Amino acid sequence: MDYISRHIGPDQSEQRQMLDALGYESLDALISAAVPKGILADGPLQLPQALTEYEAQDRLREIASQNTVLKAFYGQGYNSTLTPPVIRRGVIEDAGWYTAYTPYQPEISQGRLEALLNFQTMVQDLTGLDIANASLLDEASAAAEAVGLMSRAVRKGRRVLLDARLHPQVITVASERARAIDLEVEVADLSQGVVGEDLVGAVLAYPGTEGDIADPRPVIEAIHERGGLVTVDADILALTVLESPGELGADIAIGSSQRFGVPLFYGGPHAAFMAVPEKLKRQLPGRLVGVSKDAEGFPAYRLALQTREQHIRRERATSNICTAQALLAVAASMYAVYHGPKGLTEIARTVHDFAARFAAGVEAAGARVKHAHFFDTVAVEVGDAQGVVDKLAQAGYLVRAINATTVGVSFGEDTSEADLAALLDAFGATAPEDAEARLPEALERRTEFLTHETFNAIHSETQMMRYIRTLGDKDLALDRTMIPLGSCTMKLNPTAGLETITWPEFANVHPFTPAEYTKGWATLIDDLRTWLISITGYAEVSLQPNSGATGELAGLLAIRRYHVANGDTERDICLIPASAHGTNAASASLANLRVVVIKTADDGSIDLNDLDAQLEKHGEHVAAIMLTYPSTHGVYEDTVRTVADKVHAAGGQVYIDGANMNALTGIARPGDFGGDVSHLNLHKTFTIPHGGGGPGVGPIGVGEHLIPFLPGDANVSLEQASAPVPGDAGVPVAASLYGSAGVLQISWAYIAMSGADGLKAATQHAVLGANYLAHQLNEYFPVLYTGDNGMVGHECILDLRELTDKSGVTAADVAKRLVDYGFHAPTLSFPVAGTLMVEPTESEDLAELDRFVEAMRSIHGEIQEIIDGRVAYESSVLHHAPFTAHSVVRSDWPYEFSREQAAYPVDRLVHAKYFPPVRRIDEAYGDRNLVCACPPPEAFGINTGE
Repeated sequence: MDYISRHIGPDQSEQRQMLDALGYESLDALISAAVPKGILADGPLQLPQALTEYEAQDRLREIASQNTVLKAFYGQGYNSTLTPPVIRRGVIEDAGWYTAYTPYQPEISQGRLEALLNFQTMVQDLTGLDIANASLLDEASAAAEAVGLMSRAVRKGRRVLLDARLHPQVITVASERARAIDLEVEVADLSQGVVGEDLVGAVLAYPGTEGDIADPRPVIEAIHERGGLVTVDADILALTVLESPGELGADIAIGSSQRFGVPLFYGGPHAAFMAVPEKLKRQLPGRLVGVSKDAEGFPAYRLALQTREQHIRRERATSNICTAQALLAVAASMYAVYHGPKGLTEIARTVHDFAARFAAGVEAAGARVKHAHFFDTVAVEVGDAQGVVDKLAQAGYLVRAINATTVGVSFGEDTSEADLAALLDAFGATAPEDAEARLPEALERRTEFLTHETFNAIHSETQMMRYIRTLGDKDLALDRTMIPLGSCTMKLNPTAGLETITWPEFANVHPFTPAEYTKGWATLIDDLRTWLISITGYAEVSLQPNSGATGELAGLLAIRRYHVANGDTERDICLIPASAHGTNAASASLANLRVVVIKTADDGSIDLNDLDAQLEKHGEHVAAIMLTYPSTHGVYEDTVRTVADKVHAAGGQVYIDGANMNALTGIARPGDFGGDVSHLNLHKTFTIPHGGGGPGVGPIGVGEHLIPFLPGDANVSLEQASAPVPGDAGVPVAASLYGSAGVLQISWAYIAMSGADGLKAATQHAVLGANYLAHQLNEYFPVLYTGDNGMVGHECILDLRELTDKSGVTAADVAKRLVDYGFHAPTLSFPVAGTLMVEPTESEDLAELDRFVEAMRSIHGEIQEIIDGRVAYESSVLHHAPFTAHSVVRSDWPYEFSREQAAYPVDRLVHAKYFPPVRRIDEAYGDRNLVCACPPPEAFGINTGE
């Protein structure tokens, strides 16, 4: 059977039933009724013939074999590590973990929330700061986020100092993001002292890119005396043996957790981290897991302080982060749990011992080691650095030419005695039996870390296997049920693609490996780039952005640079419809664009009269408009070309948000109906799994005129990084050239196995499923917006507001009650308060769609009982949902409704029941009593034996 038949849920018979229910003869007729004819593509996509799953994997093996995997001793922010098989198999390769959605519905996300809380606790302990977030995208963008945080907190300053000892890619990304918001950036050797005033703050390296360890305290004190803040970019493994940034006086700590068991992945995805003191908690970007309590008083986890986030604050948000790196943060946290503080310290000391012995060996052979103190990286001065690098590459090793006369060798967890001997041989040296430690005594760690029980009790594989399973069983992910989230496209993630991401020929390649050794990666990336060009209708695509929000930012920066290059320096306004994703406004703000909101018409489309008025008022200042198509209201607006023409006539560019590309692929191309730039969510339409909130990939497609402004390479020399960037250069948005390259095989496989016809069929079935649900539920929950012929796109908005007015039952009540039916809730109160936005995707078969219809109709019946006066809202099952197994079996049952109604409202649940681990969570309590680290075991009533 071909792959697309496995991917699309309804078979021919079910498709016929669904079309008959809607009154259409065929899928083509359905699409003709739903989609404005003016945007339909002229012909099929230009893609290769579809492959079977087995043919696709054979081709991927062939591509992988074109890579030469050099054992990585390169460093520069990416280190060789060992992924414990129990974590690789139990987390990275397990559908229960990789198909989960962002934990915005916390009652059914307690497992991943606990794992992310472990990550936060790990970071807090190692950095010595009060609060850590639940991951960022990569080390370089974490530095950029830290600069933004310092700027918000120190409002009077305009200068940012970047330590010349930071990795080049960190300097490049952080400096360009800072310049985008009009901060003055200076790259300096801060060991020589701090000069000048008007400081926002500084970012320091700990250790430096050459491996050297300098005491940051004098610089921290000097910055603080000038009223600035200090961020320390730290190596997380080094922090097990070096004193924490918090103890040294730092205000913010950042870094990458990659070397905690996450493969190199040719640059990503890797979970970065950030930690801050209590006073900066509301400025912290990204997601924050906190401890609250449920309706019965038991501890429960949730995302805390969401009022900081882009989906609420829009252009005033702390950042535009939407996708983080949750799956990789979970993997890193499990690595810390598995090894514990003693194991991590032992790994760090072993790594340092190899580095110290290497240094002693080359010194004994007469070479000069550049720095007296280091952790894992040794900089050796030689006559011809590139010659040594080339010699070691021939022997199968990747090391770094820091400059023409300096070679850097960075040791990792997987170093062997044979590796040490081979590396030393290239310098004409031999390995000594032992060597003195080269850590500075004044900076050796003296504070404890990872003292919580979780990090000290789970060290056997049996324990780890069961811990991972225990957490996974608490969650509701795509492996159990449809996740009908509007705008999020939770569809089948093809195993044939997912299997390949941990193949060593892909996973073990360092992102700065020379091109001659990465021909397989080049082939795969070029294939995918070419296919996405065909799918979108754009002239070029960049795969660098490592999230949808980063893609938005990259697209807007390209537009801004384009205008500046053309002399239109005053174009600094971004028009954004009121219904847009929150990231749109936040991304515009980060690109230093002013946001002007365009009103929504009664039918949910853009208000053309208001657009005209805003263009009349701001025309010469309009840089762009950001559209989502189909609109976030779930319809194909027939005015999209008109809107694009109006903005183009005013001199602006048209950004089409590709979040809803699952309603366009194969039937329409944004580059053909007015778009100048679009980002695509490969973690939505193109089947990279959400992983509990990441990994994500958000490549951008652009028209011919914007090609020069696509993201550049962040891995440049310090001299290039510190020089002013001309207006016609592309701004890097991620640390590595291809961002989260390590998961691109998934989208490659999906497109290769689908082919042009399959991609079109997937889109058609996504639209079919949404219209089927809208038709089946409209009588009970009116569909808020429809387009021509009463049709929706690939999602629909169910309006609960009238029911709420009559009964008191809110959309949130329905979301919680759906848990008792075994469903993740649809998107709650977005883009319209008091509604649910439903997207079934093409992957759900008719039985699953009907199961959802049954659940929603049953819930409507429960609401009707309240409206009819038979049940008071406060006494209703809806008001108290969801219900745990414990709550329905214990002797105390304080409710008027039966236990059976609470737990088994429909018959099919009797033999297929999911129980959430907690009752409804008190959201406000968690913010009033903010706790963002692992609570003690006694909080759960656990007998520790003490």
